[in-house]
Amino acid sequence: MTSTLNAMGGVPGILSAEELALTARHLAQLQSSSGLIPWFENGHCDPWNHVEAAMALTVTGYRDEARAAYRWLAVNQLGDGSWFNYYVEDRVRDTRLDTNVCAYLAAGLFHYLLATGDVDFVAELWSTVERAIEFVLRWQMHDGTIRWSLDALGRAESYALLTGSSSIFHSLRCAVAISERLGYSRASWELCAGRLGHAVAHHPGAFAPKNEFAMDWYYPIFSGALRGEGGLKRIEDGWERHVMDGYGVRCVSTNDWVTAAETAECVLALDALGLTSQALELFSCTSRHRRPDGGYWTGIAYPGEVTFPDSETTSYTSAAIILAADALTSSSGAAGLFRHDALAIPLDLPEPGCPLGH
Repeated sequence: MTSTLNAMGGVPGILSAEELALTARHLAQLQSSSGLIPWFENGHCDPWNHVEAAMALTVTGYRDEARAAYRWLAVNQLGDGSWFNYYVEDRVRDTRLDTNVCAYLAAGLFHYLLATGDVDFVAELWSTVERAIEFVLRWQMHDGTIRWSLDALGRAESYALLTGSSSIFHSLRCAVAISERLGYSRASWELCAGRLGHAVAHHPGAFAPKNEFAMDWYYPIFSGALRGEGGLKRIEDGWERHVMDGYGVRCVSTNDWVTAAETAECVLALDALGLTSQALELFSCTSRHRRPDGGYWTGIAYPGEVTFPDSETTSYTSAAIILAADALTSSSGAAGLFRHDALAIPLDLPEPGCPLGH
């Protein structure tokens, strides 16, 4: 392993530098020799969470491991630019093609570029990013939203998901930023992002109803599609439904099941809105999930305080904790990625006939 702590000094009063280093080491030890990062030892990998783990490795100094993770994606990309949903080492476990999963490489590589300045490595992966984004944009619909997946037979689902489309919006903006840094013009991607971002921010009814999921609550903010007063109102309106004060974010509002990854991502959304005190208070709740080895329980169900899934720790949970800590302390050059201050102001492109078109 090739780590230094990368000057991450910890989050005062919540998470020490030594604890962060232990979590980063725990995450790096999960990576296989191929570069794949599974959810847990001998578990499956999905490309979205694989990228999130690579981002966490980047900012904690495991840059060789992060590059290996991104090269794994390049090697395993399908001819149409996509990736399957789940892999177990060199075997495919689920052949669904999820558009959000396929787009996220762009966010990861732009994050890597911000953290390291390594343009040459990003250029090496440019064709992989380009194919992935072109695959995703094939599935953009007339209202700007993007179909969420293709099933095992290659049939596209008829609807879009708010969380997935929000994340794709962010990935598209990162892809445009990469293209500009490398000297390419991809204005069509920016226009597609403008259409998608408008739908996310202003037309929640265009997406399949998943209001009970916390991610549908904070992802429009987390992705940068909804900012300012609109973002503040959304946080306020959903807080009581989605947050157990003193415990963290419910994954699903109908159950008192708190997940550390959703809690950490919500911290990033709060940070993007400038709600620093609220973000720190919520981040402190993740300490309940911390294990002595630096890993984090995926979820805890209350009032019994039972881990669910039973005794499960996940790489993406550790990664989300690291990324939230980085943002709260502005430790790396990529710390502001989810504050969106490293990205150009997005276009807002309503579809013809949209009542919000003016």
